[in-house]
Amino acid sequence: MKLEKYSIGIGDRFGLQGVPQLRALQMAAEKGLQISPVWNKSNREHRIIGTHPSDTRREADGAVRELGWRGAYFVDADHIGAATVDQFMDSSDFFTIDVAEFIGTPVQGDALESFLEAMAPFTGAIRIPGLDEPMRVDETLLRAVAGRYLNAVKEAGRVYRRILSGRRGKEFIPEVSLDESDAPQSPGELFLILGAIGAEGIPIRTIAPKFTGSFLKGVDYVGDRGAFAGEFEQDLAVVAFASGSFHLPGDLKLSVHTGSDKFSLYPLMHRAIRRAGAGLHLKTAGTTWIEEVIGLAEAGGEGLRAAREIYRESFGRFDELCGPYLQVISIDRSKLPTPPEVASWPGEVFAGALRHDPLHAGFNPHLRQLVHVGYKVAAEMGPRFTELLRRHAGPVGRNVTYNIYQRHIVPLFLGADDPD
Repeated sequence: MKLEKYSIGIGDRFGLQGVPQLRALQMAAEKGLQISPVWNKSNREHRIIGTHPSDTRREADGAVRELGWRGAYFVDADHIGAATVDQFMDSSDFFTIDVAEFIGTPVQGDALESFLEAMAPFTGAIRIPGLDEPMRVDETLLRAVAGRYLNAVKEAGRVYRRILSGRRGKEFIPEVSLDESDAPQSPGELFLILGAIGAEGIPIRTIAPKFTGSFLKGVDYVGDRGAFAGEFEQDLAVVAFASGSFHLPGDLKLSVHTGSDKFSLYPLMHRAIRRAGAGLHLKTAGTTWIEEVIGLAEAGGEGLRAAREIYRESFGRFDELCGPYLQVISIDRSKLPTPPEVASWPGEVFAGALRHDPLHAGFNPHLRQLVHVGYKVAAEMGPRFTELLRRHAGPVGRNVTYNIYQRHIVPLFLGADDPD
């Protein structure tokens, strides 16, 4: 399956923005840049909203037909494991295998000795193009990686083979996700993890490591950008070298999760992937849902009333809605406006507070993060909410397209300001 050098995960909570999402990628194609769209939605999101993976497939196929898209496109079973993968078999052709819960668990049987034997040829000082210093691999590092990650890789292998059997010969793209580890992987750790994945026989096309700093939902990167840039460049070099060393696919590339709105990182990432000639997968997920609320607020009337209602309910159910996301949000409750205050806002003020524009005087990242996790409130509104999205498709769609193209694709993949 042809996954373009650059690809982007375009999550869509309510499955109604496939066309405006894809239109952003068409705009990139008109600039000569091919990007594979990957519609992604997790089991948790399906469960909360009451949808099924087949709904995501219908959305993607419908958008492709309507816009006459001729490039590759995919539907991602996002963050699946053995317990959740089966329902995605027929609808998905991209599988993000999440093994976070197996990181740090003990490996069973003779797997450790098999790993040490397979990696023995790679001990010593390894010179990797793109790294300033040789990477040193010794038995201490081998055993540390095995103790922390080997069982997780073994679980990824079990899930991969289950997908292979369930797909019954139909092709798919496998990804392994390590981004929910509690610490970034060093170059040596990432290299040996890829070695274990290769030995396990998983032909991954993308891998999502853990990066330094905080990748919070819907807001910019928090951390040392210089440290991130160095780490990102090292990971690019390791992935390129490991793909040849461990018989992994030649187009293997990094995947950046919770990648939406990391505006301060995009220029750094752009320069790095251009210098290295590397591909990249960026997963943007929930930003489309926020753009829907912005569009409704700008529409005024019933749309604005719905946006205010979503905020009011989210504010009142703060602990419930934020609980599942505590590792990826940072909200100061004292900086949230009260619902009566928001109820007095005209649409442009609400949109200005919610839209991720740090230069806007009214932008409130705490409000934005709360709305980001508040999609359950909109889901409970049922057809009333989705009908509003259809009725105000114009302003909603404009915001969705602009957000993906101008704020994400242009700085990350095109690398220049583009007034179009």
